[in-house]
Amino acid sequence: MRGDLHTHTLYSDGSTPIEKLPFLARCAGLGWLAVSDHDSIRSVRYAYAHPQQEGVNLIPATELTAYDFAREHRVHLLCYYPDDCQALADFSAMMAARRKQAVLQSCAELEQLCPQFRTEEALALCKNSDTLYKTHVMQVLLQYALADSMYGDTYRALFGLKPVRGKILHNPAYESVDTVLALAKQCRAVVVLAHPSVYHSMELAQELIQAGRIDGVEIDHPRNTPEDKAQLTAWAQQYDLIITGGTDYHGMNSAHPRPVGTCTTAEEQILRIRALAQKRKQEL
Repeated sequence: MRGDLHTHTLYSDGSTPIEKLPFLARCAGLGWLAVSDHDSIRSVRYAYAHPQQEGVNLIPATELTAYDFAREHRVHLLCYYPDDCQALADFSAMMAARRKQAVLQSCAELEQLCPQFRTEEALALCKNSDTLYKTHVMQVLLQYALADSMYGDTYRALFGLKPVRGKILHNPAYESVDTVLALAKQCRAVVVLAHPSVYHSMELAQELIQAGRIDGVEIDHPRNTPEDKAQLTAWAQQYDLIITGGTDYHGMNSAHPRPVGTCTTAEEQILRIRALAQKRKQEL
């Protein structure tokens, strides 16, 4: 059976409790599910503690954030079956603290621009998360009809990056791609480059693939372009890479909400991920 290997919950910037996702996956006819919350060890620990729910096999996963300083854009790396280790816990805690600091700075500036907004209301919404996200700020604004949608004109005016920088945008400091890949290797994770089209990462993808630094590429994703999908497929065949697919589910916290199971991974590819993860754990 197929699986959705890219989903998010209340542990990061999604809107759905993690306990609900296996049910949604079962309803979509899936046999596998990876909850890959951003820079979170909590999603990893949940899957290790609940290997199967609702008849769905859970894959321990997290989506680590890195930065390509040469091209000045973020990079997301999906890590499957990482060890529940101190290195990953420390990285998760560090990124949570950095995110919270950045968004709190945005909140302080937003209070000056919008008298109806209160930072404590955003903080109350993030009690299930490791940190504070921009989505929590937008939820407060939406509650009082002060925003058009989660990621519409209001979001772009406040948090947009290009073509015009948002009024209150503050991003956390990110670690380099090299640093995050080293962490993933230390955690013995199976590493897949997430949605290369989203952050214009095709040039980086080629570099990482040719250097043998990643195990796979995410191809079936709502925001990958047809041209990039074709090129990624060609590279995957040439270099015998694992091919994954995932909806990048965030529940209602999305510009274009899509249900779990919209994009999927073939079971044969999931079994490749499991086999590689088991091999790495046996080697060390």
